[in-house]
Amino acid sequence: MTRHFGVLIPSTNTTVEIECRLLPMRYQAHIGRLMTSRPGQTFSPPRDDDLDYQAKLLGTAKVEFVILAQTSASLFAEDYDETVAKRISAAAGAPAATSAQAVGRAVRALGARRIGLVSPYSEEVNRRAAALFARKHGIETVALEGFGATDSYAIGQLGHENARAAFARINRPEIEAFVVPGGNFPTMAAIAEWEREFGKPVVTTNQASFWAMLRLLGEGDKVPGYGRLLAEMPEG
Repeated sequence: MTRHFGVLIPSTNTTVEIECRLLPMRYQAHIGRLMTSRPGQTFSPPRDDDLDYQAKLLGTAKVEFVILAQTSASLFAEDYDETVAKRISAAAGAPAATSAQAVGRAVRALGARRIGLVSPYSEEVNRRAAALFARKHGIETVALEGFGATDSYAIGQLGHENARAAFARINRPEIEAFVVPGGNFPTMAAIAEWEREFGKPVVTTNQASFWAMLRLLGEGDKVPGYGRLLAEMPEG
């Protein structure tokens, strides 16, 4: 039976739809695009009216779950994740979550508490992400590094080697997992290779979003080839 889920993304994102195609065919993604609430401010959350409208449209497709795949949107308000997940769920008529929630839960599900954070973001945005994961999920960021991308288009052009080089620079024994936020950063094809090289699980925005969806809809399905999180599908 085909399972339908919705993904809300910034209008500038060019990666999520491609990585959704890596899922088994019976999981059908339906995409809604969102305008930023703060033009000119990189990584700002989407407009509320756009969020409501696109979530409502996804509801007409009878989606069974909706994820907001924009981790950076969660970093600028204390209660953003909880408030927005409820808002999306009310409009779509289906359970909802943010990718920031999915990433935090995925790290905990893998049994990790100390992470190395590598992202396309600036140092300031990375610090906000580390604070969010500590506050909401009890996760300690042992080391972090960002690429300082100035906009979403630049993130979409980054290569796997950027993250791999950053892992090598910040790797240390106390890091239990690497986290790579950024829904527009292409990562899925490289996760398994990163894990083999560094011997630690890697959690990324789109991978964690798929894990959250599969935990709800997947009936035990696992997706090998894209890291431990999808290959093992731990509870969380």
